[in-house]
Amino acid sequence: MTSVAIVTGASSGIGAATARRLAAEGFHVLAAARRAERLTDLVAEIAAAGGQATAVTCDITSDESVAGLADAAAQAPGPVTLLVNNAGGARGLDPVESGSIADWQWMYDVNVLGTLRVTQALLPALEASGSGTIVVVSSTAGLTVYEGGGGYTAAKHAQTAIAGTLRLELCGRPLRVIEIDPGMVKTDEFGLVRFEGDAERAAAVYAGVPGPLVAEDVADCIAWCATRPEHVNIDRLVVRPRAQAAQHKVHRVS
Repeated sequence: MTSVAIVTGASSGIGAATARRLAAEGFHVLAAARRAERLTDLVAEIAAAGGQATAVTCDITSDESVAGLADAAAQAPGPVTLLVNNAGGARGLDPVESGSIADWQWMYDVNVLGTLRVTQALLPALEASGSGTIVVVSSTAGLTVYEGGGGYTAAKHAQTAIAGTLRLELCGRPLRVIEIDPGMVKTDEFGLVRFEGDAERAAAVYAGVPGPLVAEDVADCIAWCATRPEHVNIDRLVVRPRAQAAQHKVHRVS
């Protein structure tokens, strides 16, 4: 029977790349996100490539919407063995003293509470499969802080804490918890969301960086971790471009 993988935030970027990659690995993918039209296109693309996927419109900030995702999982054509908590994002780059409370609230709700809602809703199905894997896509921002990133790093530190706590609490049950922490990943939308559609400011983050990561690089890491033998748990995988030695140390060429 085909195993089912659920990917949140699947309408673009890392989520879409992960859905494509997991479908290529043989999973039936439930691609979940708010933008239904993008999901429809993604599912058609996966089908054209010989894979299997189903679109599930879902807002992870809504209890009711996440309950609908759990209902869709119950109707899936096989056991749910993999959940990729990918949906998230950043808003603003302001110092703590002038940071927007609304931006901080949004980042916490999407990155932290979204992961909590979805994990709680899908945990019974993952455990019932007999070998479930929970992937939390956090960030290197969940491991260290940087100026202007207080809201985002606080949210990602909390997401990292969820992953570590879950691993302790689920020990002895047929469930793995994997944390993926990407560094600089150049995608179409992350910077645009952070800077409220300012394309020039979003592009400046990657200016002169030779070979930033792309969504497919992170999807490759997720797929590798999720397809290890079931007794192997990759607790945390940190992935950065070669040009980024640390959060504050990035090589740029003029």
